[in-house]
Amino acid sequence: MATMMTQRFLLKTGLAVFGLMLAWTGSAFGQAFERLGDFNDWSAFRFTENGSKACFMASQPTKHEGNYTERGDIYALVTHWPADKTRDEVSIVIGYKFKDESFVDLSIGGQKFKLFTRDDVAWTPNANEDGRLVKAMIKGAKMVVKGTSWRGTRTTDTYSLKGFTAAYNKINETCR
Repeated sequence: MATMMTQRFLLKTGLAVFGLMLAWTGSAFGQAFERLGDFNDWSAFRFTENGSKACFMASQPTKHEGNYTERGDIYALVTHWPADKTRDEVSIVIGYKFKDESFVDLSIGGQKFKLFTRDDVAWTPNANEDGRLVKAMIKGAKMVVKGTSWRGTRTTDTYSLKGFTAAYNKINETCR
């Protein structure tokens, strides 16, 4: 995988997740992130990075399973970075450090995707897979994400895709 892309993505995903947590918790720092709306199980946001606007949408799982005692925040995100001409960047923040060199199995209906991992984030290997995954999310009803922690604990997270299309349309409209 391209190391430069990975580093940029991790930095930006961290920024988006940090902002998402602040925006959802109502912290004063979250004011830098403008909530564009809540659409059933998905929320859309806009923020400015280095003078350029960017948008993301996020959801938390409706069900999370696994034999663990503690786990951090869990999110699925789709981000648009217009200044970088990047759209539909899908990422999963899992709430634990992944097992080294492990993959995430993601399924929507009969479609299956394999995401690579680093630290606590998983994403598709390229923009074409991001596009294919977003199309499946638009058409689907639920998304199942399976991962393995650095301790070997398997988890299964189920996301509702209700409201996905409305949130996606909102970030498309805001960050063309």
